[in-house]
Amino acid sequence: MSLDHFDIEILAILQEGNLTPQRSIAEQVNLSAAAVNRRIKRMEADGVIRANIAVLDAEKVGKRITIIVEVELESEHVDLIDQAKASFLATPEVQQCYYVTGEMDFVLVVSVASMSDYELLTRRLFFDNPNMKRFRTLVAMNCVKVGLSIPLQISVK
Repeated sequence: MSLDHFDIEILAILQEGNLTPQRSIAEQVNLSAAAVNRRIKRMEADGVIRANIAVLDAEKVGKRITIIVEVELESEHVDLIDQAKASFLATPEVQQCYYVTGEMDFVLVVSVASMSDYELLTRRLFFDNPNMKRFRTLVAMNCVKVGLSIPLQISVK
């Protein structure tokens, strides 16, 4: 899908606050509210806009622990990689999952309420998985930045 400068401007506004009224977006990008609505619907249908979510403050919802986990598989056969992806995708505690290059196969961002919850999760995801070679745990001490916005720029052709 090709995005024009109006789409890029709309997306930038939505990334700052997806509850911004379409009338306000229309005024900011110099389009009608109906045109903004059509563009948003098209970008949702095309998968450019994947979700409309609320970003929560972990401190205010139970002081959750954020853990970054580097995962290395024993075998990198496609079916085993797909099994790992499916397992991570189906685990609610796994907030983000990246299939990466380099020494590790995956990097996970995990959110748990306690270290005992994380221990149970490691048993389920890693120790019970015969294709798991190793995993390394990094516990976040402080959230400095949560970057949920993708920097957008208009490409000049």
